Amino acid sequence: MLQSMWTRYSLLMRKLFMGLLAASLGCSSPGTETNAALLKPDDARLAAPAPDSFVVHFETSRGDFDMKVRRSWAPLGAGRLYYLVSNGFYNGARFFRVLEGFMVQFGVNGDPAVSNVWKDRRLGDDPFAKHSNRRGTVSFANEGPNTRNTQLFVNYKDNPALDKDGFVPVGEVVAGMTTVDSLYDGYGEGPPGGIGPNQTRIVRQGNAYLVKFFPFMDYVKTARVSSEWRAP
Repeated sequence: MLQSMWTRYSLLMRKLFMGLLAASLGCSSPGTETNAALLKPDDARLAAPAPDSFVVHFETSRGDFDMKVRRSWAPLGAGRLYYLVSNGFYNGARFFRVLEGFMVQFGVNGDPAVSNVWKDRRLGDDPFAKHSNRRGTVSFANEGPNTRNTQLFVNYKDNPALDKDGFVPVGEVVAGMTTVDSLYDGYGEGPPGGIGPNQTRIVRQGNAYLVKFFPFMDYVKTARVSSEWRAP
C-alpha cells in the first residue's frame, strides 16, 4: 500500500517537474528577455526608413546563418524587420513550419504578451520589385492583401508561383543556407492539413506550448543586426 502511494507520488512529482521545465525553457531561454519596445511599439521608429541594406545574423539551435535585407526590394517590409530585429523580437522564436522542398516559416514571439501586441499590427503591401521567391530569398508571410505582421519564411526552392500572391522578398540568405536546410522538419504541416503546431495556440500560449508538444523543434537563439549601410 505504502509502496503504491509512493509510486503515485513519484509520478506526480515527475510530471510537475517536467511541466515546470517546459515552462522554463519556453519563457526563460537565453536571449529571450522581452524588450519594452516590443510591448509598447514606438510608432515614430516604426515609420522611420530602414538602412539601404543590412545583415541580420541568426544564431540558431542548428547553427548560424546571415540574411541580407534590401530596402529597395521591399521598403515597408525592411522597415518593419529592422525594428523587430533591433529590439530582439526573434530571439527564442521557433521554426514552427518546416516543409521539405518548399519553405521554412518562423516569426511568432515566444511571449504571448508580445504576440498579442503584434498580431493585429498589419503592414501594408510592398509593390512587387521583380525579385522572385527563388531559393534562399526571405519574404513575409501573409493571409491576403495588407496582412503582413512579423512572420517570415525562407524559400527552400524557387517558388515563382508565390510572386503573384503578394509574397514580396525582403532579402535573402547570404551565408549559412546549409543551416537553414538542416532545420528539423519532422512535424510537418499544422492543422487542418497536418499534425504540426497549431498557429493559434502558438500565438496564445507561446513557446511553452511548442516546448511541451514539439520538443525537437529548432529555434532562434539570437537575431541581431550585424552590419548596415546607409547612403551618404
